[in-house]
Amino acid sequence: MLMSQTERPARLHYMANGFRVLSTGDHVVCAISGARIALEDLRYWDVRTQRPFASSGIAAAEMAPR
Repeated sequence: MLMSQTERPARLHYMANGFRVLSTGDHVVCAISGARIALEDLRYWDVRTQRPFASSGIAAAEMAPR
């Protein structure tokens, strides 16, 4: 029986130049906004904290020195 990955969040390991899928799914959730991000649209994450972000603005604000 084939299992559909629709509506299931993926678990990823974020690396400097990409990510590795640890558990299959079709999206991740932005660590700040809670927005659903399709894996094919995922562009921004923090390698150190292993958190995905929905946009460059959110990523820049979160990773800026304080």
